[in-house]
Amino acid sequence: MANHDPSWELYRSFLAVMREGSLSAAARMLGMTQPSLGRHVRELEAKLGVALFARSPQGLTPTDIAHELVPHAQSMAAASAALRRAASANHDDIRGVIRVTASEMVGTEVLPSMLADFRQQHPGIVIELSLSNQSEDLLRRDADIAIRMVQPTQGALVARHVGKVAIGLYAHQRYIKVNGRPKTMDELVAHALIGFDNEAPYIRSLRPKGSPFVRENFALRTDSDMAALAAIRAGYGIGFAQVGIARRDPKLIRLMPDSLELNLDTWVVMHEDLRRSVRNRKLFDHLAGGLGAYTQLKD
Repeated sequence: MANHDPSWELYRSFLAVMREGSLSAAARMLGMTQPSLGRHVRELEAKLGVALFARSPQGLTPTDIAHELVPHAQSMAAASAALRRAASANHDDIRGVIRVTASEMVGTEVLPSMLADFRQQHPGIVIELSLSNQSEDLLRRDADIAIRMVQPTQGALVARHVGKVAIGLYAHQRYIKVNGRPKTMDELVAHALIGFDNEAPYIRSLRPKGSPFVRENFALRTDSDMAALAAIRAGYGIGFAQVGIARRDPKLIRLMPDSLELNLDTWVVMHEDLRRSVRNRKLFDHLAGGLGAYTQLKD
């Protein structure tokens, strides 16, 4: 009996069109011709018995059904990528591909030196580093190893608590020279504060009671931790930064260290099935050790 289920290749083409917004851009991304990609889309529509795009001289417009299919196609893409990573080496080989996910701040400022050390020890391993402040789904295999600031709750994950990352209040010495150095919470209100645009639940839980760090008081609002750190370094104003990162720049001055410090629990996480993979265990242990040492850094 013939198999009438759509192949992954058709879903991959569909997902590329949804991501890129046009047949031509999707074809370039996949290294295909536009007519071939168009045939994939039409074949997928025929096999599913639904219209995925409304066609007009201006191009393709996704239907409601198309939008509903996207998360399912993304799950297939994640599974396909995980399969390729798993097949990139035997379980006992110290080689292959490992996908690591972390926040923008940790992935940019903390992990690179650890990954460089690991590369020297295991040059046969290729790292895929995915940076996002949204937690990727390890159960769906969006990544192999994750660095997280909240404790995972899924039972199928292996999680190691490596410590607490200290976060302090900082300003560049250039800002302090012009604006003075606040010594109390009340004095902070008169300064240029750097903070969030949209308050995430974890920010709300960490914010000290009675602190002036609320949205209406901010002179710069951003949900990017990297942008906030760059603004502090530029002398824009006063904001929070990880102590282990800020201490690298002697021109960043910590304010009220005895009365104002936040702490973020830090976890290294992977799917329990990956414990059988030597390369994943090696990197998991390496990152746990490196991050454990990082959480001990103080002023």
